[in-house]
Amino acid sequence: MKKAVVFSAFLFVAAFLILAGAQMRPFGAPTSPLMDDYFINHAQAEVSANNVVTSIVFDYRGFDTLGEATVLFSAVVGVLALFRKLREDER
Repeated sequence: MKKAVVFSAFLFVAAFLILAGAQMRPFGAPTSPLMDDYFINHAQAEVSANNVVTSIVFDYRGFDTLGEATVLFSAVVGVLALFRKLREDER
């Protein structure tokens, strides 16, 4: 019974991943063809940045970048705490 539940859950997740992968747009294709043109034409006026990539990372997607930095910081702190605990146990 337990094996049947695990196997059916595996099939469900596998089917979900296959269907999600089949519906993805090609890598690098924007959701709207006008999106690239918007950023290129408005980056200087809206965020006063000469580099369009920098303006996207730090201004247009600033909260996303902050979230990624928070996750990275949390992972580093977790690994350091784990190694510190292991080192204290050796003493």
